[in-house]
Amino acid sequence: MSLDAVGQVREHLDAVYRSESRRVLATLIRILGDFDLAEEAVQDAFTAATEQWPRDGVPANPRAWLVSTGRFKAVDRLRRRARFDAAVAKLATQLDEQADQLSNRDDEMEDDRLRLIFTCCHPAIAPDAQVAMALREVCGLTTEEIARAYFAAPPTVAQRIVRAKAKIRSDHIPYELPPPSEMGDRLDGVLQVVYLVFTEGYAASSGASLTRVDLCDEAIRLGRLVVELLPDPEAVGLLALMLLQDSRRIARVSAQGELVLLPEQDRSLWNRDRIAEGLLLVERSTSGPTVGAFALQAAIAAVHAESATADATDWSQIVGLYDVLVQADRSPVVELNRAVAVAMLEGPSAGLALIDAIIARGELHDYHLAHAARADLLRRLGRLTDARAAYERALDLTLQDPERRFLAQRLSALPRLATDG
Repeated sequence: MSLDAVGQVREHLDAVYRSESRRVLATLIRILGDFDLAEEAVQDAFTAATEQWPRDGVPANPRAWLVSTGRFKAVDRLRRRARFDAAVAKLATQLDEQADQLSNRDDEMEDDRLRLIFTCCHPAIAPDAQVAMALREVCGLTTEEIARAYFAAPPTVAQRIVRAKAKIRSDHIPYELPPPSEMGDRLDGVLQVVYLVFTEGYAASSGASLTRVDLCDEAIRLGRLVVELLPDPEAVGLLALMLLQDSRRIARVSAQGELVLLPEQDRSLWNRDRIAEGLLLVERSTSGPTVGAFALQAAIAAVHAESATADATDWSQIVGLYDVLVQADRSPVVELNRAVAVAMLEGPSAGLALIDAIIARGELHDYHLAHAARADLLRRLGRLTDARAAYERALDLTLQDPERRFLAQRLSALPRLATDG
């Protein structure tokens, strides 16, 4: 194989790792029944692929190849340990005997991620550990990224994940979808995980790209499966929310890869099929006697989707929906989003006062979007020195390249604005 061909194979392998590694992990957890062993097997499988694919070519079904190779590597690893542990020897023998019975069908492997989420959200696992472990195993987020999302210390998050895995092992929690009678007990956690998978895809926490399309698509696919299994209004609301937000995907990034804020987006690029489906689901999710947090967020997204232009947005309706949402989900991020909506309705001073109050409570102190929103309102008020400090604070906290460039551009524009003013 030529050097160019080898380079192409290695690029393809990198792409496979980004798109398939968490799916391969989910399937190996099902097959091996152990998180740590499955993680080692994934690394072993990709190491083998790095050595063999440039020589032999890319297999027809890379995911199935990686799963099969990972299983063989795990059995080999267990056999090496078997000299010191009889139980490990027994497990290695069982895995060998089950080889012909294990399925690598694409449809079954696709469901493995949903099984993994339901396993992570088992009621025996502490709630604060459920989501952390699911994000680590399903999305592949680092403990540092998860810690930032939850405003927690990385060692704390790491300990939660370790304890959760130990709980699954010690309690022999099965890696499977629970019976319908037990699904409701795990629904809140499952929906939270699916939405956080989508959020990481919609606005990646770090890296060169604003979005990760693979995670957005996977979260929507999982959302559809959850609705099929359990058509709860909140599950329907979550699916509606993801579809409506994802409908803006193309318009959120310029041809040069730069961030485009909602008011400046070309709405002709919005995906009308996504919007149409999302609006129907919003009606379903909000038709009952009570409306949950995801359904309310979907209703807010629906107001944006139905607005022909940014100026035509019904900010009064959006603030009213946020008022209800704050009662259902009194999180500082929801309060921040409400503050931005209030600024659009009542003016930047009103929104700034609300954001300053949130930060003064000690919440969102290290959340870059809070400081970015504050900077924009200060800029609109002509308080350019304060705006500059807020932009610099947001820039210090931002790890995503498109957001960093956007904030840097806003910051560099301030002196010109001062001259013009």
